[in-house]
Amino acid sequence: MTVKRLDTQQRMSKIVIHNDTIYLCGQVAEDAGKGIKEQTETMLAKVDLLLEQAGSDKKHILSATIYIKSMDYFAEMNEVWDNWVPEGHAPARACVEASMAREELLVEISVIAAV
Repeated sequence: MTVKRLDTQQRMSKIVIHNDTIYLCGQVAEDAGKGIKEQTETMLAKVDLLLEQAGSDKKHILSATIYIKSMDYFAEMNEVWDNWVPEGHAPARACVEASMAREELLVEISVIAAV
């Protein structure tokens, strides 16, 4: 059984690969001072970069769990999400309202993808 960990720190690895499945740690916005659309865009850009580093891309996402500070942001977040997901490649997805680790964060995503 091979487990490969990339960018491992004390608390977590940014990427874990096991049996051709990629697990990304939770990703948040680059600039948490922005609004929900901008935070969603930069969060998804980070997912793109991590998937590329792991040898995959967004067409291979199997599952995504989105944590959103308030469902008041749901429609705006989905607008960005819908433009980001390639047609015909929508993953299984859940979106839940959650408290964030930092007050200014509005959205976070956890992704599982195939290599």
